[in-house]
Amino acid sequence: MVLGGGGFRFGIYIGMYAALRQAGKAPDVLLASCGGAIAAAIIHNLPDPDAQRKWLSSAEMYQFWCSLRSTRRAALVGTLLRAAQRKLSRSNAPVIPDLFNDYLFEIPPALPFPAASGTPEVDVAIIGGKLLFGPEDVGRRRGQRKLYAETIFCNQRAASALRGMDSPLADERWGEHAIAREMLIDSTATVTEAARISIADMIYFRSARYRGDEYIGGVLDLFPVEIARRLGAEVIMEFKEAFDQVFSIPAWRAVLGVDGNARLRYANSHLADMRIDSSDVSVVLEKQQLQQRLDWLHNRIELQMPPSYDLFAQHMRDQWQYGYERAQEALTRPPRQQPLVRRANKYSKPLSSIEP
Repeated sequence: MVLGGGGFRFGIYIGMYAALRQAGKAPDVLLASCGGAIAAAIIHNLPDPDAQRKWLSSAEMYQFWCSLRSTRRAALVGTLLRAAQRKLSRSNAPVIPDLFNDYLFEIPPALPFPAASGTPEVDVAIIGGKLLFGPEDVGRRRGQRKLYAETIFCNQRAASALRGMDSPLADERWGEHAIAREMLIDSTATVTEAARISIADMIYFRSARYRGDEYIGGVLDLFPVEIARRLGAEVIMEFKEAFDQVFSIPAWRAVLGVDGNARLRYANSHLADMRIDSSDVSVVLEKQQLQQRLDWLHNRIELQMPPSYDLFAQHMRDQWQYGYERAQEALTRPPRQQPLVRRANKYSKPLSSIEP
């Protein structure tokens, strides 16, 4: 099962998993990136679905999100100006980006992962990207240089299945991007360490340090359909909504050199054995996530949590319920039948920044 992104609405994946498990269709492997990696870590560490659901809306989770803080780079005017520059540029990662200093929010050191309880019921593989440059290279022209090595953090069983595989993005169909051909496998990181790396999203958060190296998060490959096929005989995936054209797509092009639209179209059309339709998630769960507040008076972008823990807990329950119901819908469809985009999707509002 691919948990591809999800942003701050990652709770939908825990609901999806619960529905699949209840129906006797629980996956053997979760392949996760970005926000989906948080859900994968919770599912891995807490085998009981009720415990997973409770942790999602726990006080520890609420305290974590409340502790996110803006950096000095979160100036509203400057951020919008940089976004406009990315939008106007058509170049694929023309310069080496500053992923060490140019980010909006600080991640607290205490991450919202529960301690392992019982024997895990599912293996987890998590996506990140090792940086092939250092701070001294920032601002230089990239040329043809590759800047990232797609990295899969997984156990030895998954590593054996993936050994010798090139990064899916090495295919020439994806153009002159900045991702290296060789795909790296790392079996040293714990699931929670790998999840921390995977949420290190460009623009939002600083690159993540691990064992002396720096990593960008799972945003490098949000739609790892080829890797999923290598790991499993049957694949469960979302049918995802379109990403916004003002912030997300230009950010991918500027930092990774990847055409996010082309990659999304490929993922949504690539054959899956079960397709869970989440294409209306930003409409149905418009408020049930961290909100960005634009403070024009103080020229700041802030992350705004629900004003009370009770409201936060309700939002997380809404996320879980959405995922549970969408997975139940998918279970009733004939195998390999592709869902149609939900009508509500065309009314969805553009995100105010990249979706991690």
